[in-house]
Order: sequence, then C-alpha cells, then structure tokens
Amino acid sequence: MSIAPASSKSSIGGSLPLLRWLASSIGKKIIVALTGILLVGYVVLHLIGNLSIFLGQNAINTYALGLHSLGPLLWIARIILLIAFVAHIYTTIRLTIENRASRPQKYAVKTNVQTNIFARTMAISGIIVLAFVIFHLAQFTLEMVHPEYRGIHDSLGRHDVYSMVILGFQNFWVSLFYIIAIGLLTFHLSHGIGSLFQTLGITNRKLQPIFTQGGRILALLIFLGYASIPIAVFTKSIKLPREVLHQISRS
Repeated sequence: MSIAPASSKSSIGGSLPLLRWLASSIGKKIIVALTGILLVGYVVLHLIGNLSIFLGQNAINTYALGLHSLGPLLWIARIILLIAFVAHIYTTIRLTIENRASRPQKYAVKTNVQTNIFARTMAISGIIVLAFVIFHLAQFTLEMVHPEYRGIHDSLGRHDVYSMVILGFQNFWVSLFYIIAIGLLTFHLSHGIGSLFQTLGITNRKLQPIFTQGGRILALLIFLGYASIPIAVFTKSIKLPREVLHQISRS
C-alpha cells in the first residue's frame, strides 16, 4: 500500500527542481532565448514567403496555396508560434520587473544610464508588436477586417493573396501601423539577437561584438524587407491585376 504514495511523491519531487529552475532568473532567460530563436526563424521564413509578391501574382498565390495545403499542421504551427510569442513577451516583462525590484535605489540613475535603450524598451515594444500580430492575423489570416477579400480569386480560381495584400496596404493607416510595428519588432531584434548567444553561453569576448553587430544588420534587413511591401504598394511598383479591378468595380 505504500508503493503508490512513494511513487507519487517521487514524481512530484522530481518535477519540483524543473519548476524551480523555470521560475529562476536563469530559467527565464533561457526561455526568452529559446522562444526568441524560434520567433526569429519564423520572422525570416515569413519574410522570404512575403517577398514572393515581387515575383508576381502567381508566385505569392502559389506560396499561399502551399501553406494552406498543410491543413491542421499549419494551425498547429500557428498556435505553437503564438504560445512562444506570448511566453517570450511575458517572461521578458517578468525579468524586467524582477531586475528593477532587485536594483538598489541609490544606483538606479547610474544603472539607467548604463542600460541601453534597447533593453529598457523590450517589454513595451513587445506589447505593441503583440497588438500588431493580433490585428495582422485578423486582417490577412482570419479575414475579419475585410471579409469581402474572401471573394477575390485569380484566373486559376485560387484565393488571390496578391490582390488582398495590395488592397490592405492601400489604406494609409494600416500601412503606417504595419511599418511602425515592424520597426519596433526589428528594434527589439537588434538587441535581442545578440543577447541570445550570450544567454545560451555560446559566445566570448571576441565573438560577442560580431554577434551583436550581426544581429543589428539582420534586424535592419528584416525591417527593409517587410517595409518594402507597403512602400511598393504606395509607389505603385506593384498593382492590382485588371481582372481584380473589374471584380471590385462590379461589386
């Protein structure tokens, strides 16, 4: 009769060190680093897919159809990414609060000067970017902002993502919010990418400046890549196909 309780205590006791580690400062930093790696990978891959819009209507519509053909796997990936994103922001905020609480008051001003602007705005920029992600999903994935876009199809009968993106970015305020959010995201990444290697302990004094500078360059490239799409729409570098203009004029 004593075997079951002993096994239960052993199981609970075995999980406590892991829970304590996750709740520790080091554990939180590892969570931020690992979720950060996942999110940076997604941001880069998503950008590559989005840039196919410059190859024309067929290219990005083929890309979008390939994603949707994954079915439930696509939604599983989206849920995992959303969980990682929320966990990343929440853990970053917790670390920020704990760091401020443990900081001696008499050194507050001095530490604030030494801490760069990137680190001090991580939590705020993360919350704004989360709001953008929710709106972005509602606009282009769930098609809640403009439900009329669901009826736009290309000549092959596919959902016309190409035209949907152009129509969405023709709204000045949507494009402005998009560019600001991407700017904040890359502002966040310019500090975070370099910090990932330091957190995971795979750097040294010689390599850290390289990782830091490399993170800033990658962040800048990501910003230019994403911002180029609404800019191209406003400069009419990419335009709506004639058949779509006819569909809109008839509706």
